[in-house]
Amino acid sequence: MKYSYPSEKFSVARLSLMLPHPKGEAESIMHAFHECSLGLHDVDRDGLDDDARKWLRELEELMNTGGLEDPTSKGLWLIKAEQLTIDDKFRLSHIVDELACWFDRADS
Repeated sequence: MKYSYPSEKFSVARLSLMLPHPKGEAESIMHAFHECSLGLHDVDRDGLDDDARKWLRELEELMNTGGLEDPTSKGLWLIKAEQLTIDDKFRLSHIVDELACWFDRADS
């Protein structure tokens, strides 16, 4: 039960990244960012293995909104999502899937 909340949130994030994207791909990525952020809240990183810690670092880099501005108040994560490259999107999907699986296994 230690990782039940992160497991749930990363599973929802993974679903957000699946087709179709009714409100657009960037909107789906923004929702995945939100779920990942919730899932990472209060996670004891010392309990994670090296792979999970590596994925979390990469995810945080992909989610980083430092240096972005939001003059129209549409949301920094939406702006970040719109700026991701195809490679970034592939990497994000892979990382979210790996972490969803990792937290699910660790919670069993």
